Amino acid sequence: MAQPSSKKTPSVYLYIPNIIGYFRIIINFIAFAVCYSNRVLFAILYFFSFFCDGLDGWFARKFNQASTFGAVLDMHCLFVGTPLPVLQTWLSFLDVAWVGYYKPLVSNVQTSHKDVKDTGNWLLKLYYGHRPFMAFCCVASEVLYIILFLFADEKSTSLLNVCGNLLKQSPLIVFVFISTLIGWALKQVINVIQMKSAADACVVFDLKRGK
Repeated sequence: MAQPSSKKTPSVYLYIPNIIGYFRIIINFIAFAVCYSNRVLFAILYFFSFFCDGLDGWFARKFNQASTFGAVLDMHCLFVGTPLPVLQTWLSFLDVAWVGYYKPLVSNVQTSHKDVKDTGNWLLKLYYGHRPFMAFCCVASEVLYIILFLFADEKSTSLLNVCGNLLKQSPLIVFVFISTLIGWALKQVINVIQMKSAADACVVFDLKRGK
């Protein structure tokens, strides 16, 4: 008779992807603590935190350590430590964005918000079905935020002024700016499509539950 394995399964709290998540929270606290005094350090820390966002996903797949707790933790990492005005803006958006992550919880078919095999939207399928395209949109969005922050004039808070200033820079910077702007725009369209799809799933779930 086979003997039961003595190897213990680690607590979900100690999954490698979740440990990376804790590390990202610490990085974000440090990054936003110095965002006004050292923009370059902030940009480096912020981008490193974003890099770890992809790293924890790789570890989750590699060691089969995906978890609901990890998914929720992953969502909150980028919001920890943000300056108050930014936090207020993003929390308002998060109330809507959460719908996209509640979708798996109200569906018996989908196991993740990335499961879009049943959707009819080609852009959503392209985004989640082709990792290079997803990577471009995600990286472009984060790099765009960093570029705008680094080139922002302390005397002006106008986004149009910052964009206008960027277009006067070297051809390389202009190219990076336009490329990231395209990736950012695509990601925002995808976000809206996904939130609409998730909202529809929640409504259908409520209708079925009410019968």
